[in-house]
Amino acid sequence: MDNDFAGRVALVTGGSRGMGRAIALHLAQRGADVAIGYASRRETANEVVGEIEALGCKAICRPCDLRKQDQIDAIVADTRTELGPIELLVNSGAISNLADHNEMTYELWYDTMDVNLHGAFRILFAVKDEMIQRRFGRIVLISSIAAYNYRPQQLHYATSKSGVITMTAWCAEAFGPHNVRVNCIAPGLVDTEMMHVLPAELIEKAVATTPLRRVGQPEEIAELAGFLLSERSSFMTGQTVIASGGRAIRH
Repeated sequence: MDNDFAGRVALVTGGSRGMGRAIALHLAQRGADVAIGYASRRETANEVVGEIEALGCKAICRPCDLRKQDQIDAIVADTRTELGPIELLVNSGAISNLADHNEMTYELWYDTMDVNLHGAFRILFAVKDEMIQRRFGRIVLISSIAAYNYRPQQLHYATSKSGVITMTAWCAEAFGPHNVRVNCIAPGLVDTEMMHVLPAELIEKAVATTPLRRVGQPEEIAELAGFLLSERSSFMTGQTVIASGGRAIRH
């Protein structure tokens, strides 16, 4: 595997499991030192740190509940101190749950927005000024095809992920003159814990309506994130790339 991230410092939120874990390991396999943000699973995050260190790279993990600005500020500060300036950011932290419109409450709506949308804003704006000052930054935000395709019982989740796509385009326009690129990935169903929030019959239906007839793997999303963070995508910014096995296609 290429060592094109050697000497780079990455921060990955939601990095203790699922897509975030796969992305953190992928970046380390390509030479990056990585800070792992986790919401609650300290032991799992420590395991990822050990895996990264076994690859010969530096790593730290810190609590990073995206609702909490103090935790975001702390992980950004600790990363700068222990690893160096943050050059690569992947925001993979998110929550998902199901609720029909009859069950929707403001509290559930707000909590979903606070993590998935406000949290993306918090972490992005915690790192963007230094990236702009240093004239180098590569950012990937994780959205979802729920932003494009109707999903029963996911009004709150789909709306939050739509906002992430809009944020990507706006920030790319604003930061581009400073050599800071911002792109987004909208995955379909990927084999993570979050997928299993869905009932088994919905997962089966989704697979049946996916042209590739399967769910995605976290490592496949990691490969795409690595591409968007690398100089192989040097003329791409403001884009949302759909990785859904063909289940969501936009022309």
